[in-house]
Amino acid sequence: MQAAVRKIGIGIGADAEKVVDSACRVNVPCDIVCYCRPGTTKVPSGHPRVRLAESGTPETALVADLMVGAIDAAVRGTLPANVTLQTLKVAAGVDHLERIALLETAGGKKFLFAPVGIDEGWTVADKLALIRKGRVIARRFGLPEKVGVLSGGRFGDVGRHAIVDRSMADAELVAKLGDAVHYEILIEDAIETCGLIIAPDGISGNLIFRTLAFLGAGHGHGAPVVNIARLFVDTSRAQPDYTNALLLAASLLE
Repeated sequence: MQAAVRKIGIGIGADAEKVVDSACRVNVPCDIVCYCRPGTTKVPSGHPRVRLAESGTPETALVADLMVGAIDAAVRGTLPANVTLQTLKVAAGVDHLERIALLETAGGKKFLFAPVGIDEGWTVADKLALIRKGRVIARRFGLPEKVGVLSGGRFGDVGRHAIVDRSMADAELVAKLGDAVHYEILIEDAIETCGLIIAPDGISGNLIFRTLAFLGAGHGHGAPVVNIARLFVDTSRAQPDYTNALLLAASLLE
């Protein structure tokens, strides 16, 4: 018996053509369902594996179909972050989301990175959870399982500011408990051998991600949510296209 074709949903808010074009161009063995408001866009002829799912609340429809298994994975696309992620939290029954981004430098170096949300990764326990789940993803993508933990300064900076001191103390503890290496503030050293890098907190993590992807000619391939039972890949509305995120979702389905 032939296996059922997997389905990936992707959300459309703004820039509908960018999302539809990505769905039509990406080469994955999946059908792609684009969730949008009625009359937003059309799928060009010649793309039978791409279709629209129109709804007055596409973020709700996308999450609902994901949770009941009508689609096998979801990509946020250009849906607004706040309402979509809040809908996902409620549907999944969690009070927060944990995301781990797959990033790529301008030179082609891929690595996992977290936290990437400003409200994520603020405690030692949060970081240890990200390390544990990130190592699983690293194995699936053939990335090194070595983890680099960053902090707000170098050891020689101890005493200059209380927040920096706390950042380094937390990083030392995370590295010890998570079988990782504390690279101080030296992200340029950590990336040489680490498949997963942990930022000091959600604010610095978000800034590092945005600097690499939007100013540094790097790429963000999407950020899977790792503390829910279904596969949801978060994205930024500022991404130039969504082929990488769709590829990431398809790869994780395998």
